[in-house]
Amino acid sequence: MTRFITKQKHTKHVIPGKPVFVGSQKEENTRIRLIGYDEDEIIEIELQTISELSNYLNKYEKTWINIDGLHDVELLREIGKLFDIHTLILEDIANTGQRPRVDIEENYIFTSIKMMFLDENKHQLEAEQISMYLLKNILITFQEKQGDVFEPVRDRLRNKKGRVRNYNVTYLKYCLLDLIVDNYNFLMETFGEKVEDLEDKILLEPNKNILEEINKNKIELNYFRKAIRPAREAISSFKDFKTDLITKKEQPFFNDLHDLIQRSHDLVENYKNMLSEQLTVYSTNVNNRLNDIMKILTIFSVIFIPITFIAGVYGTNFEYIPELTYRYGYYAMLGVIMLIVVIMLGFFKYKKWF
Repeated sequence: MTRFITKQKHTKHVIPGKPVFVGSQKEENTRIRLIGYDEDEIIEIELQTISELSNYLNKYEKTWINIDGLHDVELLREIGKLFDIHTLILEDIANTGQRPRVDIEENYIFTSIKMMFLDENKHQLEAEQISMYLLKNILITFQEKQGDVFEPVRDRLRNKKGRVRNYNVTYLKYCLLDLIVDNYNFLMETFGEKVEDLEDKILLEPNKNILEEINKNKIELNYFRKAIRPAREAISSFKDFKTDLITKKEQPFFNDLHDLIQRSHDLVENYKNMLSEQLTVYSTNVNNRLNDIMKILTIFSVIFIPITFIAGVYGTNFEYIPELTYRYGYYAMLGVIMLIVVIMLGFFKYKKWF
């Protein structure tokens, strides 16, 4: 199964604006969670149907609705009707291969971004699409599966930590994006340690395992770049567009968010260059090692060429050769041959030529 490309065969010949789930289903059932809050109180509940949302929307000053699981297209349509979400946006939410982007309009801001995480079993990076639809007092988030990096924000809401309960839902959206970008930086720093650890290994023992590790790191880095480059462009939109949904009080936070993701992007480019340089150094070391091997083998060849020539001319066909009358001479010769082979193989092994 490819990680770099999400197959779009299910969207072929589909009418534009019709939501079609694209990707692998990561949840058996869709989960709907609601957090309603203001400065003084908070409620956190799990709903069974979209119709239940209407009972809570006007009870609290600010509302965060989180949907886990994107395969239920009918549920997405219900949400679209309830909050007047454009069908093209619903289509993008259902398409997990959607490129990260931001749509800023007068009454809403739609954001699609990739949340990266490390699969411990496969030892590789994986991505999950996160979509956010921001209205004046409501934030709706769509995730492919349960479990995320958002729990610290929920903890701040529950325990009234920081300013998240005092600010509007735009600040809540910033907090969620900030966690995603912070996770980018954490993953890149973890990845970078592996890349930098290869430096000494390449110089000391350039073997096939090192080459495989370099190539694996390049694949993971390219996968990371696939998500972070468009994400950086999308987050830059918060600096370029002006909207009433982002006030002067929240704007500095989004500016800082751009600086954070720029750092992640710079790390990606730096490690990309490092891997290219490591591959060059590896190739140079291997070529130098091969040259050293060929030099030693050439010396051996030069020594034995005249000996072989003399033996070839005379054929050792002399009348008196003491070993010819020795009863075990043949076996002694075989023993000498095997001893030479073992000594040469041991020498090659000692030199790590194979």
